Amino acid sequence: MLFPLRRRTVWTVATLLLGMLLSMLTAGWLTWERTLLAESENYLRQLAVRAQGLTQRVDRYRTLPEVLSLDNELRAALQHPLSAGDVNYLNRKLERANGASQASTLTLIDRHGIAVAASNWRSPRNNVGEDYNFRPYVQQALTTGSGRFYGIGTTTGEPGYFLSQAIYDEGGQVIGLVAIKIALHELERQWLRTTDVVVVADEHGVIFLTSRESWRYRLLQPLSSEDLAMLAATRQYEGQTLTPLHFDVRKQLDNGGQLVRLRDSDLPGRMLLQTLELPHSGWKMHLLHDIRTSLQTSIWAAAAAGGLWLASGLLVLFVRQRQRLARVRQRSRQELETVLRQHAQELRTAQDGIVQAAKQADTGLSRSLEHLPQGVVIIDAELNLVAWNSRYLQLFRYPSELLQVGRPIEDLLRYNARRGLLGPAPMEEAIQRRLQHLRSGKPHLHESAKDDGTVLEIRGNPLPDGGFVTSYADITSYKNAARELRSLADALEQRIVERTRDLAAAKREAEEANRYKTRFVNAAVHDLLQPLNAARMFTSLLPAHVRDEAGRHVVDSIEAALASQDAILTSLLDIARMESGQLEVHVRDFTLDALLHVVHNNFAMLAQSEGLQLRTRAGHYVVRSDEALLRRIVQNFVSNAIRYSRRGRILVGCRREGQFLRIEVHDQGPGIPLSLQKEIFEEFRRLDEGHADDRGTGLGLAIVERLGRLLGHEIGLRSEVGQGSVFWVKVPLGDRAALQPTARPQVTVHTDDAPLQGGVAWYVDDDPGTCSATGALLERWGCHVPFAGGPHEALALASPDSVPQLLLLDVHLGGDLYGPEVYAQLCERWGQTPPVILVTAERDASLRRQAAEKGWGFLAKPVRPPALRALMSQMLLRIREG
Repeated sequence: MLFPLRRRTVWTVATLLLGMLLSMLTAGWLTWERTLLAESENYLRQLAVRAQGLTQRVDRYRTLPEVLSLDNELRAALQHPLSAGDVNYLNRKLERANGASQASTLTLIDRHGIAVAASNWRSPRNNVGEDYNFRPYVQQALTTGSGRFYGIGTTTGEPGYFLSQAIYDEGGQVIGLVAIKIALHELERQWLRTTDVVVVADEHGVIFLTSRESWRYRLLQPLSSEDLAMLAATRQYEGQTLTPLHFDVRKQLDNGGQLVRLRDSDLPGRMLLQTLELPHSGWKMHLLHDIRTSLQTSIWAAAAAGGLWLASGLLVLFVRQRQRLARVRQRSRQELETVLRQHAQELRTAQDGIVQAAKQADTGLSRSLEHLPQGVVIIDAELNLVAWNSRYLQLFRYPSELLQVGRPIEDLLRYNARRGLLGPAPMEEAIQRRLQHLRSGKPHLHESAKDDGTVLEIRGNPLPDGGFVTSYADITSYKNAARELRSLADALEQRIVERTRDLAAAKREAEEANRYKTRFVNAAVHDLLQPLNAARMFTSLLPAHVRDEAGRHVVDSIEAALASQDAILTSLLDIARMESGQLEVHVRDFTLDALLHVVHNNFAMLAQSEGLQLRTRAGHYVVRSDEALLRRIVQNFVSNAIRYSRRGRILVGCRREGQFLRIEVHDQGPGIPLSLQKEIFEEFRRLDEGHADDRGTGLGLAIVERLGRLLGHEIGLRSEVGQGSVFWVKVPLGDRAALQPTARPQVTVHTDDAPLQGGVAWYVDDDPGTCSATGALLERWGCHVPFAGGPHEALALASPDSVPQLLLLDVHLGGDLYGPEVYAQLCERWGQTPPVILVTAERDASLRRQAAEKGWGFLAKPVRPPALRALMSQMLLRIREG
């Protein structure tokens, strides 16, 4: 019997596990197919949008060569020999045209393929005089009238997309062409914002645009001998090694997508590849997307299907178990009724038990029922007592004279009714209802509670030959335990609800307090920066009015105090931005030596003025972090070292620790006691050992600690009293292959205020002090300032006859007035859109980006007069050159 039971259990478990496995495989596979196809469709649409952006960027410059090909001066230049002055004039003309379109290079080429003039004539490696006859875009323009070609410049070494247009003489003969070279790196920088890989390959399968620098000039397909000959003749990718990009196609989707596996990349093994052909170019744009999201979705679907199958199987087993238990109870009940019938038969047919029956007639006790834990009573068809057990007597405490064989059960019911055991109904009605139920012979099961708290479970079943057997089980302890458990569960649930409500309220209060604190700090700093900005402007006017040495010393002291106040407010604003999550982080790979070079240039003169020597040792390391925020951490370390060191030298160096690099700043200052090494990273905590005139604000290391948490960089300190201190930050090492080439900006330095002489500027600000100071400063520089005041006065005075050359505008102008909106209203009244410089205490990065996108200037209050003068000069120069 035991072995069949085990086999049945094993088969049941095996069936459950096999069904669960099959359901998981089926659900996972179906979900994988549907999710992968949906994701493929989504990214195909994204690829179409990116392709449209590339096409629009090229189309933006397509008309420029066509317009220049109609220029009479360029046509005339190709029809006769040119002097040096003619070439110089043509170079400047192309330079102006190129500046207006923001293209890379414009070149004028004669019919022999020789560059006559170019917009990059100022560069040492310019196009003038170079032979480009071998380039396809030159040959196409000379033969068909227009051409296009992507390649690396043979003169500049910079890649770009060339568009060319033929120039015809009066007789319709081609005498030359004009070509424009478009830089497409801006698109690649936009592609870096996504985790997907975007590449563009030419008709030979060579990748020339990509969001991963290591994939540039990789091959998607083998090159034929004709392709190699063509690339060599056109020098399209001169100086570059074209290596294949190895990948295998594992699955072909219905919409053209492919599931590929990359063999020589640090990307995930399997990725989704979408391809789109770009019209009229022969190019193909590819997008590679990580499919781990689809895989996770299919795994979760498989897990859900397996759980559902398992739950269903367990439910079926539970139902079958209940059915088996019901059959067992039914069988037990039938066996009990059989025993009772046999007992009654024995009583009726026993010829030798007359004496014993007579003795039992007085007591009614039955030894056959004594072993039962329930109280049991048996009545015959006439509803008279037949037998009972002692447990029945204990439960109801009947007097001995009341229990006799043959006594009507109605007497016992009436006795119980007088004691209140039959409930609140009228006594006769309750008795007759129970007698009628016994006569009907229907089984019953119910519970009854007595006055003393005892709860009885009453079961009644009819006998085959008439009569009734009733059992009474005491279930008081079970009911009490269940009641206590329910009470305890209700109490726990109520406590959980109350605790959850308290926690939610506390969380809301904390968030509201944090938002209030951030708004308060931003508002306070903004209000404080307004008079501080005016003070900086007035201070810049003082040197012209102070002639003696003592007066100049006072002016320098005021300037230093205002700079210190500026640093405090800037630090408070930065802390508020970090705590509110508004400080943006841009993590990338970059070389550390450039960062430390900037730090050395910024602090070398300051250290020398304090009698200290600053040294930096970077090494050729590449780190991964936010370059601006990491530089600020190191600058705060160096600034503290200069502030608290009175002698010796300060060393900035690096120490490698596995895959991390520790940037350390060593000083020979007084050192920090161990008990204070944690406190100095708190706000407004500073030591008293600094220079008497510069003890700091106590915010530098607090900002460092928050920046470290924001970037995920560990910040540390090692110090001994009297021996100096070492502050360090640990950053992860980066990938040198992922470095992005950065173009060094060309900076034009103006040594005088000539651009400002005679310039006309308006200044709009809601702070009268700032308006007065700024207006006086601009007039001192030679600017004419017809208006310096609030926004309402500016709108009232604006007319087509009062258009300034330049507008200086605050952003928050009091009330509901917003600077860019006021600028739009002023331009509407002027009928023109003069250049604008936003001068604001708002340090929102999105506002700065908005100004850069629209070509506006941007200065943060308090404004440094040299920065204002440089920006105004630059913008006025652009106006005059344009």
